[in-house]
Amino acid sequence: MRGFSPQGRLYKAMAPGKREPFVVVVEDDEAVYEAIQSLLGSAGFRSVHYPSAEALLRSGRAPAARCLIIDLRLPGMSGMELHRSLRELGAQAATILITAEPDPDGHLRSAALRAGIGAVLYKPFDADALVECVRKALGKRRS
Repeated sequence: MRGFSPQGRLYKAMAPGKREPFVVVVEDDEAVYEAIQSLLGSAGFRSVHYPSAEALLRSGRAPAARCLIIDLRLPGMSGMELHRSLRELGAQAATILITAEPDPDGHLRSAALRAGIGAVLYKPFDADALVECVRKALGKRRS
């Protein structure tokens, strides 16, 4: 079942009163988001989409998230800048950074891991790898 929230697009609407963790996806490419949403939904995860870092920050929902999937290159604030801003605000969600940027020497991955980002996936990434990163972030086992 699909539903919508005023702050962002919420998929896999929950039963009233049920509070399961959700995954926040910050991605400006609609096609990429749709693919991620479909993948997460098929793995049993709810996701909320924001097209920019600023949209997520305005929503006030970031502190409730337990897992963030953030694109590196966003309009306005970058994914790395968003991660730092959320940490400064006290958000503790695990962050998965996704990017199409080449990183032959691993400098991006190293900088991201030093900043506290839990995983870096390079587009096009393996669907199973993303699901496994989300499971790990949420402390869920395979079913």
